[in-house]
Amino acid sequence: MERDWQFREATEKDVERIVEMLADDVLGRKRERYEHPLPESYLQAFKAIDSDPNNELVVACDGERVVGVQQITFTPFLTHQGGWRATIEGVRTAASVRGEGVGTKLIQWAIRRAEERGCHLIQLTTDKQRPDALRFYEKLGFKATHEGLKLKL
Repeated sequence: MERDWQFREATEKDVERIVEMLADDVLGRKRERYEHPLPESYLQAFKAIDSDPNNELVVACDGERVVGVQQITFTPFLTHQGGWRATIEGVRTAASVRGEGVGTKLIQWAIRRAEERGCHLIQLTTDKQRPDALRFYEKLGFKATHEGLKLKL
């Protein structure tokens, strides 16, 4: 039986749970700081995201418990005749619900939201150290059409 996941915009009270999920994997443990109290940088980032109409931090809930998260950024471009695109970042699901479909529902939610906002394209990246994530996104219709590059500052 499929669960009835609920989706909503994150609130400041969700930040601790979001950071907990971000830190709960091999790569996340290296770059996140899930501690009490949370570093102020997380709350500052949340406030910047929350105040920007072109950013949405969305959580998936099982009842009252936050079990998934993703950030969607909407960006105007001059390319594609001045079209908008959506970028999905920071997708995580709680270990306790992995494999139960919440990740699929999160991405499907993001696709619908991008369509509502008039985007012509939705894009995301995944770390090359996450081959399972790459297969997951490809199963949902995403194609590796570009080579992505990053410069760490």
